[in-house]
Amino acid sequence: MQRRLFLTAGSAMLTLPMIAGAQPARDNAMPEELRQALERDPTAPVLGNPDGNITLTEFFDYNCPFCAQMVEPMHRLILEDPQLRVVFREWPTFGPDSEAAARVSLASLQQGRYWQVHTGLFRMRGRATGETARRAAREAGLDMDRLERDILSDPVERHITMSFLLSDHVGLVGTPSFIAGDEGAFGGLTLEELRGLVARARQTMGVG
Repeated sequence: MQRRLFLTAGSAMLTLPMIAGAQPARDNAMPEELRQALERDPTAPVLGNPDGNITLTEFFDYNCPFCAQMVEPMHRLILEDPQLRVVFREWPTFGPDSEAAARVSLASLQQGRYWQVHTGLFRMRGRATGETARRAAREAGLDMDRLERDILSDPVERHITMSFLLSDHVGLVGTPSFIAGDEGAFGGLTLEELRGLVARARQTMGVG
């Protein structure tokens, strides 16, 4: 089941200290500080065009079956839209196993193999755990000693903490959730629905 969420300044300004008191640039627009936190967090994996004219953010969990179904349409969207910038937010809401898997996946970013680990985890049968994530990392050819060090790094910790704070701010109810411009959507989306979300964001943000 899908439920569209319309993100506004009123729904966004809650308790995150770094964005408290932010003022929107347009009527009913997301505060710029919140947009920066969602779209420009240096700990977040970025796929597609890093200099693209619109950003699509996905909040997901490796143990969410609907998130697994989104891998292929997201990949197709990235391939067909050369001006799309995609931010992945690991939001491990399904418990400790999900968090352990997310930590491994985020650590793989330091070796430039995030997409390989990300897709490898979603291809595996059964529950995603720290061990299955390590298996995906080995299959992707990562240096496992370095990976273990990076799992404990500050960027990994910060990313997960920020995912929970940001999800509270914009009122997300579960995974997968997508945000582009000032609009969000919850649940599995078709490729056509993803295209529509991105197109409306470009129109709202005034970009071609």
